[in-house]
Amino acid sequence: MHRRVALIPAVALAVAGALVSPSGPAHASSWNGLDPRPVGWSATDSWSQRRTVSNYWTSQRMLAAQPLSVPRPRRTAQSAPSRGNPWAVRGASFTRQSQGTAWSARPTKPSTSLQAVVPNSPGLRWTDGGAVVRTAGRVFFTTAEGGNASCSGTAVTSANESVVITAGHCVKLNGASHRNWVFVPGFDNGQRPFGTWVATRLLTTQQWNANEDINFDIAAAVVAPLQGRTLTDVVGGQGVAFNQPRRAQMFSFGYPAGEPFDGSRLIYCSGQTFDDTLMSRDLGLRCNMTGGSSGGPWFQGFDESTGMGWVNSVNSFKYDQDQRFMFGPFFGNEAMAVFRAAQNADAT
Repeated sequence: MHRRVALIPAVALAVAGALVSPSGPAHASSWNGLDPRPVGWSATDSWSQRRTVSNYWTSQRMLAAQPLSVPRPRRTAQSAPSRGNPWAVRGASFTRQSQGTAWSARPTKPSTSLQAVVPNSPGLRWTDGGAVVRTAGRVFFTTAEGGNASCSGTAVTSANESVVITAGHCVKLNGASHRNWVFVPGFDNGQRPFGTWVATRLLTTQQWNANEDINFDIAAAVVAPLQGRTLTDVVGGQGVAFNQPRRAQMFSFGYPAGEPFDGSRLIYCSGQTFDDTLMSRDLGLRCNMTGGSSGGPWFQGFDESTGMGWVNSVNSFKYDQDQRFMFGPFFGNEAMAVFRAAQNADAT
């Protein structure tokens, strides 16, 4: 019997003590027969193209964008992320408040009480501020069919200060890459407090690019500077971690836009993750987020008082027959290769 699944975004959380960052590179046990290097392509090639994309995304188009609708994911036989040494990069806060007009100095300190934070939440609005309200955001793009759609993403610490982590199907689907790709950190009920960041380069795994293998539904975008400043200089960056222990406590964030949500608010789920035993090697989490949350971060070691953690998976898919659970890919060597290639890319 075939089990249908629907792709959507996700986020996760784990304990900080489990994160290890050795000085040497991770060792791959297997690359599943494919070139370990990720696939990347240009999203925009010039300042004029970026201006055109930025101007395209009016508030009306953003509000009208539909949560990405995707077909049943495909998984190749015996495909599983290869594992190596645990490796992590610590997050960093933004360096200074902007004095410009493209973003506002919105307060992001947590509330005096964190009673609203539920360790086993199936989906609640995040109201406790912190770094996550600056670093998480909505992703907007135009599909090959011409429709405007939305996902979620996260700004992460990187060498070029310009990397957004998201899901593979949020950059390419049905064999065709998306265009007009932008990231809007801190999106709040239609407001863009930190500006609109246009992608210059998009990257995904070989496995997603070749087969749309659900176990490798991982991507990164490199975004151009805005008003002379890089992304994480403005909003800060979350940590990112690979080859970490499974079945951890995690927090997932995203901007679900399918009913009963409308994409206007940051939503979180939290709880103990589990291993999918049906069609994937993914992690699972009880979560009622819907379409539009795809690509949103799953955090290990998430600190509710600061809103900081390590991105260790992303919202990817749900099974049609049981919408109570979200699934996200294991961040192994292939995901790490995507991040490393993205952070070494030229953002201009």
